[in-house]
Amino acid sequence: MVHHLSSDRVESMARNGQAIVVDVRESSEYRAGHIPRSRHIPLSQLVHRLKEVSKSHTVIVVCQSGSRSARACELLSQAGYTKVFNLSGGMANWKGPVER
Repeated sequence: MVHHLSSDRVESMARNGQAIVVDVRESSEYRAGHIPRSRHIPLSQLVHRLKEVSKSHTVIVVCQSGSRSARACELLSQAGYTKVFNLSGGMANWKGPVER
């Protein structure tokens, strides 16, 4: 089961250091605009780069619309991550600051 968080909640958690934001979009999408301080790990590389994301942290996963990030949340959960959330609606629904 994938748990979703609103844009406002994600912005607050990321700003306060309460969570790690992982952006699973492709490089061109990430370069076009991403959440400040997010980690870029494309979905196609996630399984091979799990060590870059600590299981002890809350992890919020982001993509463009929420579909790829939902798949990433399922992958992380299957790998033993217990505090995993999906940005509801993805970057299309993001209302916070964007870094380029």
